[in-house]
Amino acid sequence: MASPISTSTGLGSGLAIKDIVTSLVDSDKYAKQTQITKQTALTTTKLSGVSTLKSALDAFQTAMTNLGKTDTPAFNGFAATSSLTANITATTTNSAVAGSYAMEVTKLATSSSVASASFDATAASAIPSGTLTITQNTTNTAFDIPAGSTLQQVRDLINAKTSTSGVSANIISDGAGSRLVFGSTKTGAGTDITTSSTIAGLTIGSGDVLDPNSATSAGRIGAVAADGEMLIGGLKVTSSTNTYTTALTGVSITAVAVGKSTVTVAGNTDGLKTSLQTFVDAYNNVVKTINSLTKATADANGDLTVSAAMTGDSLPRDLLAALREQLITPGPGSKLSTLAQLGIQTAQSGGTLTFDAGKFTKAMNDKNLGSEVQQMFSGTNAENGLLARMKKAIEPYNKTGGTLDERTKSLNKTSTDLKAQQTALDIRVANLTSTLTAKYNAMDLLVGQMKSTLSSITSFFDTLNAQASG
Repeated sequence: MASPISTSTGLGSGLAIKDIVTSLVDSDKYAKQTQITKQTALTTTKLSGVSTLKSALDAFQTAMTNLGKTDTPAFNGFAATSSLTANITATTTNSAVAGSYAMEVTKLATSSSVASASFDATAASAIPSGTLTITQNTTNTAFDIPAGSTLQQVRDLINAKTSTSGVSANIISDGAGSRLVFGSTKTGAGTDITTSSTIAGLTIGSGDVLDPNSATSAGRIGAVAADGEMLIGGLKVTSSTNTYTTALTGVSITAVAVGKSTVTVAGNTDGLKTSLQTFVDAYNNVVKTINSLTKATADANGDLTVSAAMTGDSLPRDLLAALREQLITPGPGSKLSTLAQLGIQTAQSGGTLTFDAGKFTKAMNDKNLGSEVQQMFSGTNAENGLLARMKKAIEPYNKTGGTLDERTKSLNKTSTDLKAQQTALDIRVANLTSTLTAKYNAMDLLVGQMKSTLSSITSFFDTLNAQASG
């Protein structure tokens, strides 16, 4: 803000008015300005600290979620490998049994595909009004076709209900015109599509086969929907899909293409080690973040007086205590109930976790604890596994509207209040500067006038003295 003082030295008094006013104003505002500056810096630091902690918890929660995915279990005691993944892939659960299995996909599960008669796709109203009912796997889905509908509009009506009907539609054009082609989203025997309609060309019976050379023909394209078949150790198994989840205990098999492959099931030592290290790293990131936010550092004299963003704050300590409690809480397993059995322990300094690979390998090989690891981390229900307990421990802090959000809200309010105080102080300083300047300028004017009067009087008496002497 520009100073209202136009001159630095009074013309009448010779005083450094600007310097005097600045000193008086600075003295007046010093205490409040110091308070506002310190509080603003502290609030900004705390906001940054809360944001850093929240980001660390977000990353930890993401890691826990990824490790706990049911479709890609991270802590399986066994792993399945396929000698030819172009034909067969496989995954395991903890109920799997080690072994090697010769497999052959002899038939892939197929879905139904049917086509309507040909229509003129270029016509503005290719299909007259009427009704259409599509039947797939005993599910009937009815559609009311408005007058003047195009093929595209009918297609879109059908696709809007694909999730419930199990049927999708598209348009294929050939020399005879354009046909609506219906495909099943489900595979296996009994999933053939049939239709009935009041509109000519849209009725397709179960035995109808499409004649692509006839514009009026409507029916099945290719073979009927069929189950998949494969041989496991020479024994034939079937599935309505290309995934076999019950054919081999503890192994989920996916048929990719017709052909052979050997699936080997063995202990998942390397996979478990990687997953455990991921857990340890994710936990340690939170601990290191909390340590950096709470630990005071040394000043120039070596004294621990330089505070971090959350030094002395109970929030991070409470959070860390909640997490550590879950580490020492026994899991639901009988053979494996503590992390220490897997070589995971808390370091004496810093509170981070250490992972002893040698002790882990011994637990896998000598004590056969591999099949128990999944149960320890994922639990026997949705609540008693270590991953679920960890997520529950940080939820009060990290959830929307939780402790960290409320802390951020409070700090933002403090920041807003400090800005308002700074604005008020700036106005006070400007007013005080203007007032003092006016007063000192008035004083300077008065002093100038008094000097001028004194000069006139002195000159008058000097004149009298000169006349008297003459």
